[in-house]
Amino acid sequence: MTDADGPDAALDLDRRTGWPDDLRLLIARYPREVWPTHPNLGELSKFWLGRHDMFRELNGALLSASDQLKAGTVPAEAFRQWFLPRIRFFLQQLESHHMIEDHEYFPLLTRTEPRLARGFDILENDHEAIHAGLLALQEAGGGLAQALAGPPDRIGFAAEAMSDTLSGFLTRLHRHLDDEEDLIIPILLDRGEMALGG
Repeated sequence: MTDADGPDAALDLDRRTGWPDDLRLLIARYPREVWPTHPNLGELSKFWLGRHDMFRELNGALLSASDQLKAGTVPAEAFRQWFLPRIRFFLQQLESHHMIEDHEYFPLLTRTEPRLARGFDILENDHEAIHAGLLALQEAGGGLAQALAGPPDRIGFAAEAMSDTLSGFLTRLHRHLDDEEDLIIPILLDRGEMALGG
């Protein structure tokens, strides 16, 4: 783990704008534009990228729906039926995805490419920050569910709180997923998916 006040403080999830040069060793060799046609882009890589795209899209859809509720352009009951199961799915799936990465994939990838070990420590720290964000979303979701079951005048405030929480979370999630892909996919292209037992 990295120290939030240590030498990697500038690489905190809320501050960084990408990887420094020493963690761009492989992304410089395998930029994103070569990924789709690279012969080593296998099923595991495609699945991983697909999961990340699903998290991005679902976070964006949840934010759009809560903005519509806040603006009063969607009926509360229709919103409740659409939104509540999807935010539960989002929270559960993202937490599970990160646990598998922390306990299985990141250690394997660190052993495969030790020069990028610091990057995986930073990504683990991201997961802690994102977990705190998931708890905030859970709390906002609980408040919104209560508001939807109560007097209509409470819904706007709860929808605004949810929109604000989702908006901040989306920014952090995009940064994390982009950086994670820029670290991991080039390793798999360089070494092949056998690096992860794929």
